[in-house]
Amino acid sequence: MPIHVLPDEVASQIAAGEVVERPASVVKELLENALDAHAAQVTIAIEGAGRRLIEIGDDGSGIPAEELPLAVARHATSKLFRAEDLFHIQTLGFRGEALASIGSVSRMTVTTQAEGAASGSRLRVEGGRLMGIEPAGTPQGTVVRVEELFFNVPARLKFLKQDATERQQIDGLVTRYAIAYADKRFRLFEDSRPVIQTSGNGSQREVLANLYGVDIARQMLEVNAVEDELRLSGFITPISITRSNRREITFFINGRWVQDTPLTQAVLQAYHTLLMVGRYPMAVLFLDVPPETIDVNVHPAKAEVRFRNADLIFSGMQRAIRRALLAYTPVPELVPQQTAWTGGRAAVEDGWAEAPEGNGGNPTTWETGKVEEGETAPTAAPAQTQPGLPGGELPLLRLVGQIGLAYLVAEGPDGLYLIDQHAAHERVLFERFLGKRARNPNAAIPAQALLEPVTVHLPPLSAQLLNDQLPLLDRLGFEVETFGPGTYLVRAIPAMFTGGDPAGAVRVLVEDFEEDETPLQGEIEARLIARVCKRVAVKAGQTLSVEEQRALVRDLEACKSPRTCPHGRPTMIHLSVDSLERQFGRKGAR
Repeated sequence: MPIHVLPDEVASQIAAGEVVERPASVVKELLENALDAHAAQVTIAIEGAGRRLIEIGDDGSGIPAEELPLAVARHATSKLFRAEDLFHIQTLGFRGEALASIGSVSRMTVTTQAEGAASGSRLRVEGGRLMGIEPAGTPQGTVVRVEELFFNVPARLKFLKQDATERQQIDGLVTRYAIAYADKRFRLFEDSRPVIQTSGNGSQREVLANLYGVDIARQMLEVNAVEDELRLSGFITPISITRSNRREITFFINGRWVQDTPLTQAVLQAYHTLLMVGRYPMAVLFLDVPPETIDVNVHPAKAEVRFRNADLIFSGMQRAIRRALLAYTPVPELVPQQTAWTGGRAAVEDGWAEAPEGNGGNPTTWETGKVEEGETAPTAAPAQTQPGLPGGELPLLRLVGQIGLAYLVAEGPDGLYLIDQHAAHERVLFERFLGKRARNPNAAIPAQALLEPVTVHLPPLSAQLLNDQLPLLDRLGFEVETFGPGTYLVRAIPAMFTGGDPAGAVRVLVEDFEEDETPLQGEIEARLIARVCKRVAVKAGQTLSVEEQRALVRDLEACKSPRTCPHGRPTMIHLSVDSLERQFGRKGAR
């Protein structure tokens, strides 16, 4: 096949594919253009999760009428003049690709009036073709209206995710920029409904309160550090506030939002030994470095950067975050002796580490040894391992008592049982909930009205998920109603959860969803129920009366799958009589 030059239309669509991946990509490019134009207010309107309409208006410097056709041409920009400027970038945009790429895969209208101009202009672009310019009466600034995104490349539409996921991406993007540019006023509307509104008064903590709730904003720790060429500022959560994924760790470098795995690792290393394995902090961090020390031209969407002195940046960030944490979080002394077992999991400070393989995951051979920071539990000396728990059901157990405010000790006909009270209560609540659903699948779970409604504040992306699922929550026994943007009133919870935390039970339904999950829509009820059970179950450190201990053991005995919690963690450890005799040297010792 002979080599040939691609038609302009095909070349434009290829270039657009690098810049415009999804509706959130359009919002990002236009939002950054507005900030580069020194806008004080940015308004974003979305319809159909961005497929039908994305409109972003600002009150920035605007575009002169004579430059408007050039603004939508490929590789046309006012922010870059020569190759050397690539290493002194001080604006968010610089390639001159955004408007050209967006216009090639949509029906785009640009309405603008430059500062000092007597009137404005309007330019229409359809599938990369200019449809003409006309005068327009408009205030200073620019409004870009993007309709029918990917109308001319339907194959790209098929790769978009469900509306809830696409809205979540947009909400998360605007949320991040609203925090980073707290001196700008942001307004986001989705299907004519206000989702995000900030005052623009410059207070980042106030923006955090609007987006994440007053409680979280109040507890976030401030980071401020200057070290060599590095200036770091922002907010991190204390060890009491965590998430199940890294999604809430956000970086802005010289005002640009970037996604950088090494930087994320630097944050996680600062929290090392302070968080449970599998739990992650929330962080919004702003890194300022000389422009010549970073390369921002390494990713089509400008989402990644390269550092000239990467090790210096990462170590400086880690030290600054660790100092902030230690200033607010007293570090417990390392206990020199740790009890561990060779299979399953072993406790390492207040987290979990996988123990060495070789025992078939059977957590029954014990030893005592020192566990150093960052190491997994030591392997036991060679010993006879005992069989796992007999059968699927438990024998009748006799309660002995509670130890460490976390475990119940019980005696059975075949040995000793150590029961994790939190995991056991999770299993009991889970099977009780599913039992009610199985007996009458179409009936709502009995609800218990609260004496006073409990207020729950959710960030925009979580609020949208909850709005879509209020009927499902009603069937599960939650009575939740909207009470303003991002705010809800919990009036009732399932009767079996009485005494639990209503606000926490609702939050856990919409927290921690990964991007590629289908939030709630594709979740089976069992998974949602398991989330709530984990939240409302008794916790380690909670004192139980003898009656409560005995009731928990009896309820666990009645479960169909008593040996694990709904998330797969073991509820108990079994020490057989045979194993005890071997450990004490009684077996065969003559």
